[in-house]
Amino acid sequence: MREGALRHPMHMTLVLPSSEARIVDLRSGRTLDVGALQGAVASRARALRELGAGPGALVGMGHRDGMLLLVDLFAAWQVGAAPLVVSPSLTPFELSRVVAWARPACWVGELASAEVPCLAPQLGENLQAPVDNAPAYVPRDDDRALVLLTSGSTGMPKGVVLSHKALRARLQANLMHIGSPDLVRALVPLPLHFGHGLIGNALTPLLAGGTVLLWPEPGVEGLSRLGRVIDEHAVSFLSSVPSLWRMALKLSEPPRRRTLRRVHVGSEPLPAELWQGICDWAGTRKVFNMYGMTEASNWISGASADETGLAEGAVGRPWSGSWRVAREDGSLAASGRGEVVLGDPALMSGYLGDPAATAAAFAGDWFRTGDIGEIDGEGRLRILGRLKHQINRGGIKITAEEIELLLEQHPDVQEACAFALPDAVSGEIVAAAVVPRCGGGLGTAALRSWCADRLRPEAVPARILLVPALPRSDRGKKLRDEVRSLACAARGRAP
Repeated sequence: MREGALRHPMHMTLVLPSSEARIVDLRSGRTLDVGALQGAVASRARALRELGAGPGALVGMGHRDGMLLLVDLFAAWQVGAAPLVVSPSLTPFELSRVVAWARPACWVGELASAEVPCLAPQLGENLQAPVDNAPAYVPRDDDRALVLLTSGSTGMPKGVVLSHKALRARLQANLMHIGSPDLVRALVPLPLHFGHGLIGNALTPLLAGGTVLLWPEPGVEGLSRLGRVIDEHAVSFLSSVPSLWRMALKLSEPPRRRTLRRVHVGSEPLPAELWQGICDWAGTRKVFNMYGMTEASNWISGASADETGLAEGAVGRPWSGSWRVAREDGSLAASGRGEVVLGDPALMSGYLGDPAATAAAFAGDWFRTGDIGEIDGEGRLRILGRLKHQINRGGIKITAEEIELLLEQHPDVQEACAFALPDAVSGEIVAAAVVPRCGGGLGTAALRSWCADRLRPEAVPARILLVPALPRSDRGKKLRDEVRSLACAARGRAP
């Protein structure tokens, strides 16, 4: 370890180089180099100890300030606690439920609870000199490192428990497959309370010694300046979701300095047309369609436009571990089509306080991803859709994602969301909500006819609803249940 380096509190070989790693808040302009980060972490660690946080405890974190979240994350690891990171947009009712369920030792961040001790969300001004002389806790591999909530749209989300061993495995795989040169200046346009933003877009470049440029949820006004922001800060890497790129390609001029070396796009299917548009805008073919999930500590694999030829759903080979497809008879195969199961050192330990859900998520040592995929003879995976999004029309299974990807090829369709509606005859029918492109004269009857020329009869949407926008979560995912509710409310009026 180099002199002055901050040892990563996960007892791994990764360090934050003293002269290189930085965290920058683009809105405030505040910067933390490693020296300031050491002081901030020491100060917050001492405060956490005073609140009773120690080895094995959970520390609830609800931050709007991404810089403070990262400081508190390292501080919790230093005292041996596991951060429970939640959205700062939780309502008081939702927060109360999380506290009653998880029982954290304390709470930090702007989102505060009256039910447990809280630490004010602020950093001191003198951060250079460490103010906590207590030794950093050295965790065991199986100790909890992080608890993240899944994006469940109904009921209580599950708490995904990631061990120090799992998080270390994922970060090391990320660094090996991406490489430090691409991570030298990483723009973070995502919120940090889920794995894509926190582990993939922030911790990975930070631990590579890069500069992490925090710019979470820039909104319409911010995205109109995306190209200029990339040029101004010489951004080399960013990771985001398809919905951000749909807006950015319409609103922002491309960057001119060509500093972008690598772009990741994930959390939802990436249509070929949008993939190509990102390549053209960014000035690089190193635009990767990423496959990942919270239960696997973020990214599992990814493949670039050059590697796949823009084949929709293609995500390459696993970055760590291995995958199989589960056949209908329950057997596993190294190639073919079925539910994707994953064996990976970065897999979760389980769901917090829910052994039944944990057991149901695994088939032996294999994690059941819930994704339908196809593995070719070279071990490359193509994701076809989600099991829970399948539409069962008279016993014939149709993936919602294939309908969406086709609809988005229509010149007058901006984006689409397919789903099942109940039907007295066939059990379920295919329905879709469609956002028209501006200036297009889209008609639902003509669109169904267009689909009929390209799809087998049972997959043609029986109902199409035109909507101004699709409801989305703060992670950029389509809220399919809300779309279905809109369609049910409009049923009987739609053609």
